[in-house]
Amino acid sequence: MNNELSYPQNTQVIHPRHGQGSVMITDQNTTVVRFSHGIEQVLTDELQIVTSISEAVEEGIVTPSIEVVLRIQGDIITSINSAWGVFTRSRISLLPHQLWVCHRALKSWPIRLLIADDVGMGKTIEAGLILWPLLASRKVQRVLIVCPAKLVEQWQIRLKRMFDIRAAIYQSEQDNKKNDFWGIHSFVIASLPTLRLNRNGKHQRLLEAQEWDMVIVDEAHHLNADEQTGKTLGFELIEKLNKAGKIKSCILFTGTPHRGKNFGFWSLMGLLDSNKFSPKKNEADMYHELPQFLIRNSKQKATDMKGQLLFKPVVQHPETFRYSPSEESFYNLMSDFILAGKAYATSLRGAEGGQVMLVLIALQKLASSSIAAVKSALQTRMKRLNSASTKSETEFELNDVDISDEANQALLEWINNENQVRLSLMNNESIYLAKLIEAAESVKVETRITRIIEIIKERFTNEPVLLFTEYKRTQALMVSALIATFGQRSVGFINGDNQLPFVVLPDGRITKMTGNREQMCDAFNEGQTRFLVSTEAGGEGIDLQERCSALIHVDLPWNPMRLHQRVGRLNRYGQKKTVQVVSLRNPDTIEAMIWQKLEQKLNSIMLALGSAMDEPEDLMQLVLGMSGENVFDELFTQASGVPRDKLDTWFDNNSGTLGGTSAIKTVRELIGHAESFDLSDLKEVPPVDLPDLVPFFQNMLILKNRRPKVENKIFSFNTPDDWLKNTFNVLKSYENLVFERSAPSNLDLLGIGHPLMEKALNQAMQLKGTLCLLDGIDEPMIILEVTSRLTDLIGPTKKAIVGIKGLPGNLCLLRDWEILRLLNSCMLKQVSSTKEMNFQKMSNWRKLVTAKIDELLGSFDFQFESPLIKESALFWPINIK
Repeated sequence: MNNELSYPQNTQVIHPRHGQGSVMITDQNTTVVRFSHGIEQVLTDELQIVTSISEAVEEGIVTPSIEVVLRIQGDIITSINSAWGVFTRSRISLLPHQLWVCHRALKSWPIRLLIADDVGMGKTIEAGLILWPLLASRKVQRVLIVCPAKLVEQWQIRLKRMFDIRAAIYQSEQDNKKNDFWGIHSFVIASLPTLRLNRNGKHQRLLEAQEWDMVIVDEAHHLNADEQTGKTLGFELIEKLNKAGKIKSCILFTGTPHRGKNFGFWSLMGLLDSNKFSPKKNEADMYHELPQFLIRNSKQKATDMKGQLLFKPVVQHPETFRYSPSEESFYNLMSDFILAGKAYATSLRGAEGGQVMLVLIALQKLASSSIAAVKSALQTRMKRLNSASTKSETEFELNDVDISDEANQALLEWINNENQVRLSLMNNESIYLAKLIEAAESVKVETRITRIIEIIKERFTNEPVLLFTEYKRTQALMVSALIATFGQRSVGFINGDNQLPFVVLPDGRITKMTGNREQMCDAFNEGQTRFLVSTEAGGEGIDLQERCSALIHVDLPWNPMRLHQRVGRLNRYGQKKTVQVVSLRNPDTIEAMIWQKLEQKLNSIMLALGSAMDEPEDLMQLVLGMSGENVFDELFTQASGVPRDKLDTWFDNNSGTLGGTSAIKTVRELIGHAESFDLSDLKEVPPVDLPDLVPFFQNMLILKNRRPKVENKIFSFNTPDDWLKNTFNVLKSYENLVFERSAPSNLDLLGIGHPLMEKALNQAMQLKGTLCLLDGIDEPMIILEVTSRLTDLIGPTKKAIVGIKGLPGNLCLLRDWEILRLLNSCMLKQVSSTKEMNFQKMSNWRKLVTAKIDELLGSFDFQFESPLIKESALFWPINIK
């Protein structure tokens, strides 16, 4: 080691790990160097001097063009991807708004954002785009993703399939003192319901583990804080991790950030920055800070790279049906039963009356789905009352319903409680139940189901159709009818437990279908099945737009948000047709009347929002998200006791909180204080993609004495020997490399993050040439690297690469992607020549450009203060003497 080696200040040097930089000071055997990513103190004898452009011009030092071009290409590729994630190894085409979200997130560090995009805008893709540059640069190494239980595997599959990011799924049984789960796994996806429960020291081990570079919470509205009831367990967990300093960066995803209460919204924002957001702080001040933390992109403004709108308005087809005499008889009897139950509930005290009301709500929901669904519940309850000990074929399935819903919890307790003294819906309950069951059993065919079969034949001939229902019994009824009409292999299903009992085959046999949601989705998307019938378990987290544009609501859930989520399975990026949605209702029922009034109310809200905003958009998701489930439950249940001639007045009086003045004001404030992508931002998105990496990679192989074979855009070659050193994930040869996102999954997609690309970029960084003759340009071009002088930036050190090209009097500025495209088109030489070069002319041109740099760069927004400009390379046209 040479302790006396020293370099003067501003000497251009190159380091094997950090690339090129400028010497600041030498201290004994180390030197402090300013690199583009920041300042490093390194061993002096690891540095090599780089000839500056001025020295190269003065001394006539010309480097082969392949070396200079490859260095600049590598630098630009890394820089563009660090800012935009555009060269990330995603298997799907990237959209401008997704790249914009990535760019917006990567502007600062640590990242603290709430992303509230419309459903179907690609949140997993946005997450992957943000993560990849950070993972590739090793800025992020530990990642925790928290999401609803049903989305855990989906996150794992999509990150692997789209980005080749591998993540472990959190398993409670593996989390103990012996296993050190959090120490072993650095990229984890965890179910929020599983993680939030603090059992066997689970939270303490999580708090003692190494901090997370990034925490992502999907469906973040489940992290709720209420002024009266307090904080949810999930909220408390994230809050504890924040307070313990265990979360460096945090991204919250939710389409419904505001749940109607300001206390909850500002508490949620407080998880991102408790110094700026809290229910106790001044609201005007917090709205002022909000654009730094809140992003919302709407489908209405989403475009492709050409500026063409991606989403078409959904076409609604309301359809009606009417009950048969036996169905009408049951409906009337059920209505009397509900009214009698309500009257009985009012005579009870406290919690018991409330529990009765919840059970009645759940039963009314079941009945509005199908007679089969409510009959199953009634029969099981009757069996319990009769102390039957054996399970019968009519047993009500626990997973028929969402057990997180209070009404459904009460229903299950009522059905399965064998002690009839504990909770009864009315006096002589069993007499009512017997009459209802008898009436239900007289219904042999449900006209709702037969009407749907007719609609499919009339409106969707030979088309794939997605059908949604709330309950498994209704699902089994629908599947049975489809099988009877179109054949057993035409139908798939999705529900919470991957099983569908009580399916009736055409020969009368009753069977149970099985299959997981991924298999069912794949079969439907690939055309193996024509129909897919899903419960609300498929309302989130599945993409079915590949070949289907028709959706039928078998029943109508009381919360319109569920309808919005259902349609989101088809109305998403990749949908090539207009989505057609059929909703079915019986106009004679009170539920249909309430639905009609709800639709009128929601339309008026949209009109009010539209008139109050410069660019009206579909804000339904936000409006509905501000209305709790109880609002809709109360409307539907209480309406059954209102005389028909007074329904209009009653509805207006009882729906005032839905989309009221305060709700419209809040939505306007949120939209007005959220950042979003629009068409004017399109010009900022670099229009480059993986194929733009081909010339760089191909020429890097040539520089390494490898000639790749290319057939049908598939690359094969023997790996350069020095790429095999000190690595375990690079093969000796490759035969299936591609740069096309649409290529089959059995081919290896090359992009940022692939070990081969990392090798190529790292070696490009070691190249030292600064001046060359270039075949393919007709005017001189100088490349400038602009960084910030500041070292105390919150985010990573900023960097921009720009080019100045042209002859005196006609100079123009080139952005990084424009330079890349230009260099990609040039013919590169492996030998240099100075024959007939006019170095004096070159020196004069450079001095002229240098004098005009500040003027030329004045219009360029570097988005950082105190820029430091460094000349990186000079390309001289081969035809200028």
